[in-house]
Amino acid sequence: MESTHLLSGSKKRVKIHPHTVTAKYATHTAYSPQPGIHTHFPQPGDEGYDDAPSFEDFGSFLEETSDRKQLTEGRRWPRTLFGSRDKGKDTPLKPQATGAGGGDGGDGGPKIPGRGVGEQLASFGEASVSASRLTWVGLLGAALAHGCLIVLTRLASERFGLGPLFLLLVRSVVQLVSVAVPLQRGENPFGPEGYRLRLLCYGVAYSVSLCCSYSSLTFVSSGDATATWRLATTALSAILAFLLLEERLGLADGITITAGLCGLGLVLLPTADENEAGFSPSDPAVFWRSAFGWSLSALAGLWMALALVGYRSLKERVGVGTALFTVSWTGSLLAPASLVLLQEGWSWPSSAPAWGLVLGLAACSVSAFLGMTHALTRLHPALVSTSQSVEIPVAMLLQLLVLPSAPSAPEVVGNVMVVLSVGWLVAMKLLPSRGGGRKQREEYEEILDSPIK
Repeated sequence: MESTHLLSGSKKRVKIHPHTVTAKYATHTAYSPQPGIHTHFPQPGDEGYDDAPSFEDFGSFLEETSDRKQLTEGRRWPRTLFGSRDKGKDTPLKPQATGAGGGDGGDGGPKIPGRGVGEQLASFGEASVSASRLTWVGLLGAALAHGCLIVLTRLASERFGLGPLFLLLVRSVVQLVSVAVPLQRGENPFGPEGYRLRLLCYGVAYSVSLCCSYSSLTFVSSGDATATWRLATTALSAILAFLLLEERLGLADGITITAGLCGLGLVLLPTADENEAGFSPSDPAVFWRSAFGWSLSALAGLWMALALVGYRSLKERVGVGTALFTVSWTGSLLAPASLVLLQEGWSWPSSAPAWGLVLGLAACSVSAFLGMTHALTRLHPALVSTSQSVEIPVAMLLQLLVLPSAPSAPEVVGNVMVVLSVGWLVAMKLLPSRGGGRKQREEYEEILDSPIK
């Protein structure tokens, strides 16, 4: 097809071929319209009209080009290794290659020809809200599992004499069975080629964080260690996500996270029982012992923030099962090294209740990891860590049931602030404003009404 554009000083002749576009310029005098002479464009039935692809066939024309094929193959190649992660990304691309007609709509359901914009937007919105609800349900379930994990670790230490690092070792060894998930899906358990070093760094950071956290339980109480760890993880994950991934938090999210951090700070205030028990900074041995435990908790938060941000950067290539196996085998290597380094005595469960406690601890750890890691594929790392702060109120309630310990007034107020902040955060994410939905609808209709599609 050839078309002539009359410009002010040149004449441009364009010839479109299915694979090439040729443009020729020639000097032309200034255009001056003459009576009875009009510019003619090829119409249906004229010679040369069918040389170029029509808009209806534009999707198939793109599909036939080599560049589009290379891009499509580049996206589909990881599917053989990570089908669980890339299937959701590749499926929505199918309607773009089918032209203007209908077809399968991927995860959002089939697109029925003749459906209005309102119905399509409603179906897309319902699918998005449903996925968000499942994500937040998994996050809150992970926080509940983390709270049970805190109480079970304390019970195993006080009633059965099991060391925290030994529990971490058993937990990591039991979790090695997760290698069956990537193998069953045809994935490489050690990650795809080109990403294995980054995946290894993620596993090491996560395992080092757990080792530091469990080691701090020997020097400070479980409540203080957990609150310090969570506070440092939330604050540092927000900073590292901005510096390393350029992911920013909204104003409302920042205010909510700050309120949760203030609640954690109230939980960390010293109680009267601790002061009466002789935890005075005047004793150098007690002071340095507590300082070392607090430092380990803060260091655990730093490593966990690095792990969360690291997986956030790998979410497109590494599935949750592969991540769990990576954390398991790195933890199986680092936990014994920590046992030797800190000279923690070797302990072994000697009764059926002790073994049941250890297996329950492993089950809670797997559930918490799956819920938290899956949420990282959709949410900011700081939001994921903030939601896990609910583990502290859950642990407080469970300890009231199984352990004879009453919380102090600052702990109660701090836990209430944590619950309110997380509840407000969930409400903001799952209950969007009507104005925002109306704005998205108007923008979508404007795109559909535009002459350039």
